[in-house]
Amino acid sequence: MKILIADDHWVVRQSLKQVMRRLRQKLETFEAETFDEAAALLVEHPDIDLMLIDLVMPGFDAFDGLHKLRTNFPDVPVVVVSVHEDVDHVLRSLEHGVIGYVPKSAGGSEIERALERVLAGEVSFPRRIIERSAGGTPKLAAEPAAAPATPAPPPAPANPPAAPAQAADEVRDELDLLTPRERDVLSLLGRGYSVKRIAEEFELSSQTVRVHLGNAMRKLNIRDRSAAMHYAIGRFGTKESA
Repeated sequence: MKILIADDHWVVRQSLKQVMRRLRQKLETFEAETFDEAAALLVEHPDIDLMLIDLVMPGFDAFDGLHKLRTNFPDVPVVVVSVHEDVDHVLRSLEHGVIGYVPKSAGGSEIERALERVLAGEVSFPRRIIERSAGGTPKLAAEPAAAPATPAPPPAPANPPAAPAQAADEVRDELDLLTPRERDVLSLLGRGYSVKRIAEEFELSSQTVRVHLGNAMRKLNIRDRSAAMHYAIGRFGTKESA
């Protein structure tokens, strides 16, 4: 299995390689200090199985860089390794189709678990960052935007927009398509749980959890696991009101 590490800091690359040596897999690693070097390696080795990349490095500027990477190399699974530890960076990375997000402050065991998940075909996002957002009010795509306050209501238009209550009903109707277990699986996924951890929580096999997740994705017309993670964070990543 081939893994490309793209980061302009030598220490970070060495630390990631050290963690990979503890994985029970035969891994061949490649290194790049700039995006141009990384792109050249991706062209030279089109069979790269996974790419770990910093959000900011020479020739690569955060989300513009991610867009460029995903456009030019759409089939390469990407995990972001970043100093940014806020839910907005996690969600925006998700929107660009990454399968994982690892904070640079993470310890070796946390990075090892994240790599084990993505190499096993799962997604991995930092639960502590997602759960931390529960104390605030992050701007999530699944939540309707609040209308600005006005001194007096204008005359009602011929075709008034849907009221917030109606929008909330539509979301509830969407979730009504799911079985209780499918909703439970999505809820824990949105809180950063891995498939294995969800299976342990509900005393199910990992395969059964994947079946529930797949059924939920089909019912909600969600195209892939990264999109499912984004949806789950948007719906369940913050504490629901009682």
